[in-house]
Amino acid sequence: MTDERNFRSQYYEKVGFRSVEEKKSLEILLKERPLDKTKLKQFCLRFTVPAMYRNFLWKVLLDIIPVYSESQEFIMAQRKAEFQDLQRALRVAKIIDDFTKPHLIFLAMWLAMSKMAETLWYVIDVESEEEKLVDMYWILSGLFVQVEKLQKEVGKLQDCTYALLEKEDVELYKHLVKIDALYNLPYDIWFYSCFAGVICNGSIAKIWDKITVGAYRILIFVAVVTLTTLRRLLLRCESIDHILDTINNITEETSEVIVNKAIESIQQSGTTQQVDMYFTKHS
Repeated sequence: MTDERNFRSQYYEKVGFRSVEEKKSLEILLKERPLDKTKLKQFCLRFTVPAMYRNFLWKVLLDIIPVYSESQEFIMAQRKAEFQDLQRALRVAKIIDDFTKPHLIFLAMWLAMSKMAETLWYVIDVESEEEKLVDMYWILSGLFVQVEKLQKEVGKLQDCTYALLEKEDVELYKHLVKIDALYNLPYDIWFYSCFAGVICNGSIAKIWDKITVGAYRILIFVAVVTLTTLRRLLLRCESIDHILDTINNITEETSEVIVNKAIESIQQSGTTQQVDMYFTKHS
């Protein structure tokens, strides 16, 4: 009898019956509201996921979309917008272009955050290289957790940057708008990398002190102070390319000035309250 069952199972699998049954089982699981991730994980462990459902199932299991079907379309729209914002920022920064292959685009997006790794190597003060590597791995992991949190509010961070710049320096604000630069600067890259590669290594640790405790709104002040500190040079620029060239060549001395001003600005209660009120209003 056992041999007969084994033969039958092998025969069904050979002609495709088993995959049909597995597909039906998965379809039943996918009809549950909300989706049961435990059951879906068990299915993946036991069976091969049918190709037609693989993309959707992976997104659920990797927490890209929620288990609640009524929220999935909205969340994916947000994910798409986030992807497009970062892609646009990479184009503006001339890291990718229309001819960049898809897999290299994804690599560039990851590298936008991995700039932090290069900077962190110079920031961590440990004599033993082995200990330094261990510390760097875990500190970087923690910083990435904070970056993941701020990703959800990148849009608000940008809007606050516009509003604060207009309040602090109307002339510069209008000039950047006029040359079509204000809304096209690579804020996504700046925020995701916490200004690694923009602010010099000797000064950036002061900013990251705040990031480690989740105070990522300081990035708004770093962005605004960077622009206002460079205002004399930026007012002479007539294109976004010239703006980026200026920002990408900040000296160590200027970096120190920017960081100190940004920290001082966020510590001023009035300015901080303004940003907090904006976030509360748009939450």
